[in-house]
Amino acid sequence: MMSPIRSLAALAALLTVTPVLAAWPERSVTLVVPFAAGGNTDSIARITAEWLTTQLKQTVVVDNRPGANGAIAAEHVARAKPDGYTLFMATLPQMAIVPHLQKVRYDPVKDFAPVSIVATNEFALAVAANMPAKSLQDVVAHVKSHPGSVAYASAGTGSVSHLTMAMFTKTAGLSMIHAPYKGGAPALADVLGGQVPFYFGNVAEIIPYANSSKLKVLAVSGPKRAPEFPNVPTVAEQGYPGFSTQTWNGVAAPAATPPEIVKQLADSIALAVKDKAFVGKLAAIGVEPLGNTPAEFSQKIVADNKQWAAAVKDSGAVLQ
Repeated sequence: MMSPIRSLAALAALLTVTPVLAAWPERSVTLVVPFAAGGNTDSIARITAEWLTTQLKQTVVVDNRPGANGAIAAEHVARAKPDGYTLFMATLPQMAIVPHLQKVRYDPVKDFAPVSIVATNEFALAVAANMPAKSLQDVVAHVKSHPGSVAYASAGTGSVSHLTMAMFTKTAGLSMIHAPYKGGAPALADVLGGQVPFYFGNVAEIIPYANSSKLKVLAVSGPKRAPEFPNVPTVAEQGYPGFSTQTWNGVAAPAATPPEIVKQLADSIALAVKDKAFVGKLAAIGVEPLGNTPAEFSQKIVADNKQWAAAVKDSGAVLQ
């Protein structure tokens, strides 16, 4: 039996801690973004920050900290005080690709408390208009008839667009030339111009040109068809069962953040992805809402590290 003195001490400790958690947040919260302003991740972060501001009754401020492929922002949050006032708009690259490409001073599994994935999106295979291919099978046949001489564009070495195509070329037994660009915009520009025939680009990048005569969309990389391209079959549907890649954006906190705070944030995001206005804002930038649980997010990070570590190894990607 606990002694009266110990019981009083335990009660005192409880009374000391509980009001702090119950009062959170008492001031503004910072949501750190690993990229510069503009672009999908920044947009998702600002949409999320706006929602959380109304839910938490405190301002959620977006803090853009680009650099080192997002590792600077990730390390900043990993080393922040775990009090719920510094959060990370985590993305797939920082949490499952970058640590396998370069030395980083954070552990994507151990140094964060996953909250919830806000949104996901697939990649779409954009094919230059001057290519005669009308299906993924046509693409494969063309590349196999020209082994080692057909190029594909990517947003850069080690990018999701690069690794998605590298995974596909291995799956389909293709030999292609990787043409890395400094971002998705210049890569897509050369596909639109017919200089490079293929690019597995973010769905949001491809949408503005999907109904034009400038390119063709012949496959999507996710486990199901993208809402933006309901008539475009997945890679898996076209003869490669099990093939699936997605990117995502989610909120994470430093490890050891009180679970009560993590739950409050996750519950808020779960409400957001059921809100018509919130979902509409995401749809406008080409991403789909998710709002999974902290446990599910944690499992996703572990699984993605296995998948993308293998993809990096198979691609031979090395950042200069």
